[in-house]
Amino acid sequence: MNKKLKVVMTVKLPDGVETRFRELFNTTLWLNKDPMPREKMIEAAQTAEVLVSSINDRIDADFIDACGEQLKMIANFGVGYDHIDVAKAVEKGIIVTNTPGVLTEDTAEMTMGLIIAVARRFVEGAETVQRGEFSAWSPTFMMGRRIYGKRLGIVGMGRIGQALARRARAFGMQVHYHNRKPVSQRISDELEATYWDDLDQMLSRMDVVSINAPGGPHTFHLLDAERLAKLQPHAILVNTARGQIVDEEALAHLLRGNKIAGVGLDVYERLPGINPELFGLPNAVLLPHMASSTIEARTDMGDRVILNIKTLQDGHRPPDRVIPAML
Repeated sequence: MNKKLKVVMTVKLPDGVETRFRELFNTTLWLNKDPMPREKMIEAAQTAEVLVSSINDRIDADFIDACGEQLKMIANFGVGYDHIDVAKAVEKGIIVTNTPGVLTEDTAEMTMGLIIAVARRFVEGAETVQRGEFSAWSPTFMMGRRIYGKRLGIVGMGRIGQALARRARAFGMQVHYHNRKPVSQRISDELEATYWDDLDQMLSRMDVVSINAPGGPHTFHLLDAERLAKLQPHAILVNTARGQIVDEEALAHLLRGNKIAGVGLDVYERLPGINPELFGLPNAVLLPHMASSTIEARTDMGDRVILNIKTLQDGHRPPDRVIPAML
């Protein structure tokens, strides 16, 4: 039997997942609901063979330089890895893994939910009832917009973008998308999707725009002030991908000036802080980064991390390695 790898976790995971970790590896848990402080992370990286990290952890070149020679893997609990200096890790011989494919359906569900919530003013309506302000039905009260027949522009047609497109088709929306290259003809036919190679042209024609692109330097402020200004006044913008893709200052300016109809956000440009200009806006639905927050997704993510570590422990190549060519 192979020697159990020494695993240190920087984040609190569901109890069942943590129990499985303890069964399979020599695991040190992090039981605090807040992320592990950086100094403790560095201390852990000087003794652990595997560090289980999350999006809250800034694993930059300085951190990797401080890691001990015994560190074999940074196993990220999540799909995104833009918070990790992957090139530096690989240069030092540290394997980086993520958990692809397990968040697709949950994130697509949340994105579709945000589209409907903003268009139909769900949050405003619910808060009105909670405050005791609803007394009688009125033909002009809380009028929103129908999404049936509307044009949805998806920015980033990967797994999540395609899953969103399937849901949007079920709601009678017309699917449009911008991607680095068109999807296969089979997928395009299935989704009845229209491809736009020019993002600016697509943005100016959509009723709803959903951001589903990966994060990183190549998509930073992809929707900057100039591009956001191309949205129609009745348009809705939804972002469940990465906050840095949208210029949040410019977005808040458009919302406060009623230049677009509304926004649904589950991610923000400068977490843990959120731009205060977004608060108090009736046309902004703001969620606490919960798109993948289902019991099923968190369990599947944990299982995927375990698979990668167990594969390494057994002397094989982990299936979900992140390599510089993917960046």
